[in-house]
Amino acid sequence: MGYSREVYESAEKILAERKKTAEDKAEKRKNEFYQICPEAKNIESALSKTAILAAKAVLSGKSAKEQLTKLKNHNLTLQNKFNELLIFSGFDKNYLEPNYTCTNCHDTGYIDGRMCSCMKKLLRTQAYKSLNALTPLTLSTFESFYLDYYPDTTMKSGKSPREIMENVFYNCKNYAETFSMSSPSLIMQGGTGLGKTHISLAIANIAIQKGFGVIYCSVNNIISKLEREHFGRENGNTEKLLLNCDLLILDDLGTEFKTAFSSSEIYNIVNTRLMTQKPTIISTNLSIQELQERYTERFASRIMGDYVRVSFCGKDNRLQKLFRRQ
Repeated sequence: MGYSREVYESAEKILAERKKTAEDKAEKRKNEFYQICPEAKNIESALSKTAILAAKAVLSGKSAKEQLTKLKNHNLTLQNKFNELLIFSGFDKNYLEPNYTCTNCHDTGYIDGRMCSCMKKLLRTQAYKSLNALTPLTLSTFESFYLDYYPDTTMKSGKSPREIMENVFYNCKNYAETFSMSSPSLIMQGGTGLGKTHISLAIANIAIQKGFGVIYCSVNNIISKLEREHFGRENGNTEKLLLNCDLLILDDLGTEFKTAFSSSEIYNIVNTRLMTQKPTIISTNLSIQELQERYTERFASRIMGDYVRVSFCGKDNRLQKLFRRQ
């Protein structure tokens, strides 16, 4: 899977920082140990000299095998003495070694010229962050979601918007806290300003904290990006990222400019993720009938049959917040 140059540079920078931090800390530990045990520093100097002598022995060609055997034995004696001093001082024999984040590649990102799994994971994470940056919204939380904005007047159904939204709130919070790759897909429906974006972002926040790869994006922005990539105006592999991430959140379905390309892409993303059993959350102001009219009956049928519907009700919270500030 290819990534943009910016994603590669970002991942490589993170690895370089990890490597430097690990080695700087190891060097600090070594200097502190040498202050406690100066003899150990002398041994390290002697070990460095044996390496130089070994190189000279190979180059001289005279009795090189015999000299190398002697140097090897001397080297082992010095190493054993060094480890004895380390343990005697109360430290583990690996105390002076760098504690790399990845013990396989030592935070270089590659093993024998092949990309390490840590580099692949980091590239994926940075690509998700790059896509998530398309939305100007910060990740919301359930703690900052206020039910006071919903009317407590009883409706014909016998419940108030506040009661309904309290149930929505706790069900979505439980969905986030128990999220797994077997979690169902959700479609959040309701008018503008009822909290769909806030709740979906709060779910994203918890899922990310649990270690899942999450992509959150407005449908309008992501379709524009997919279109630029499809027609060669921009490099990237956004479609693959959308199809393969652990949780995809598509915000404001129905606000994108309607074209044959956009309708086809949306259906492909939704259908493919259902077939591969990857959870998706869609938020929209459209009813099921409006989804059917805007897209296709087949699309609406997939949503009705395989998504759990979450209905939002009440008055526009954004307007209420604005009026309260005035």
